[in-house]
Amino acid sequence: MQATAHILVVDDEASIRTIARAYLEQAGFQVTCVEHGAEALRLALSDPPDLILLDLNLPGMDGTEVTARIREHSDVFIMMLTARSDESDRVAGLRLGADDYLTKPFSPRELVARVEAILRRRRGAPQRDAALRFRSVTLDPEARTASANGQALELSPTEFDLLHAFVRHPNRALSREQLIELVWGSDFYGTDRVVDVYVGQVRRKLEAATGSILIATVRGVGYRFTDERLP
Repeated sequence: MQATAHILVVDDEASIRTIARAYLEQAGFQVTCVEHGAEALRLALSDPPDLILLDLNLPGMDGTEVTARIREHSDVFIMMLTARSDESDRVAGLRLGADDYLTKPFSPRELVARVEAILRRRRGAPQRDAALRFRSVTLDPEARTASANGQALELSPTEFDLLHAFVRHPNRALSREQLIELVWGSDFYGTDRVVDVYVGQVRRKLEAATGSILIATVRGVGYRFTDERLP
């Protein structure tokens, strides 16, 4: 039987914590609520949840700092909550390693649906594929590890899934819609802007390790992984 997923809700607004707890618990999740970033960081590292619902605009240690500090140690799923309308804030959070975002005010039912969609990516059947080896990149789906030029890549869960999608389809132009289907699934609620942010993140990490641009932009189509497959 599937263990109950644990959700850590981090928000300084009591009403948001109350609503999130009520709907998530009704959906069958175990929920812990805190209002400060420092407490969220302590709990995330000492008793890791399955997903963190994290307000970006926290007093003191804000959500971007919490995300960055967590990503130094953990690949736990992070969904940002933000009342900010400026896209640059959301992009900054995604670049630090958040997996999704939801803008306030939000529908509690949509919140539950998006949490379930993220967690389904981890609860799916474990990968049994053999390691995929290229001239520069090696990816092991079962161990969920990746390296470039022999250097381990530090990837968030979504970044790993995106790189896996690319290496499964080398030298093939993949549209944003195809990448959403391969990585986020058909019940994805976000926009294709999220795809662009994550492609940029993975491309920069590969370039830092190899000195080469291994994910090319295909104008009018999407993106293509161009490393040479080894026999």
